[in-house]
Amino acid sequence: MQNRGTIYMLPCPIADSDSVWDVLPDSNRQVINSLDYFIVENVRSARRFLSKAGVERAISELEFVELNEHTTSSADVERMLRPIIDGRSAGVISEAGVPGVADPGADIVALAHRHGIRVVPLVGPSSIILAMMASGQNGQSFSFVGYIPVKDAERSQRIKSLERRAQQEHQAQIFIEAPYRNVKLMEALLKTLSPQTRLTVAADITGADEYILTLSVEQWRRRGMPPIEKRPTIFILGI
Repeated sequence: MQNRGTIYMLPCPIADSDSVWDVLPDSNRQVINSLDYFIVENVRSARRFLSKAGVERAISELEFVELNEHTTSSADVERMLRPIIDGRSAGVISEAGVPGVADPGADIVALAHRHGIRVVPLVGPSSIILAMMASGQNGQSFSFVGYIPVKDAERSQRIKSLERRAQQEHQAQIFIEAPYRNVKLMEALLKTLSPQTRLTVAADITGADEYILTLSVEQWRRRGMPPIEKRPTIFILGI
């Protein structure tokens, strides 16, 4: 049987910086330089990341395929895996942070496991874990629940449900929103949550303007809106 390739999960910076090596270990450099096939959430951002990383090959010599919310066919994902089955290794790149977590890259990884292909995660920044580390919330028990519903009634119901879970299970609840809807979500949180509930807001993690603060909802109401408009932000509920 022909040797199969390996899938490398390649983290990239969360925030813009002059050098990706400010937040990535230098050991990732050798792996990146060994690859010429990349499965990415967005080709443009992946090209920019690899260019900043100083990849040894010319960007024009690299092959990119997109795996994102527009990939609706399992046959398309199968086709992306075919070169790896045939012996070619690949790198999976998210638009920001670690691939496979809150990211469509999980689809190619699930398929790789079914085909017996090795998947290697490399070290790099995860906004979810970094926010949790700096939050002071319960690091022994936490849950990432993804995006909150957009419609007002559904959003309020979901927020109340997460608050109950945090109270009953003593489990921190981590969630995100599209940056342009951060302010709307924060307004809903302050309107819906109990005054004593603890809320962490973590924006632009690892960036020059990083902002991470945990306060009670009552304190947030007095303090006012944090600077999160159009900034990548993690929210955490706790008790």
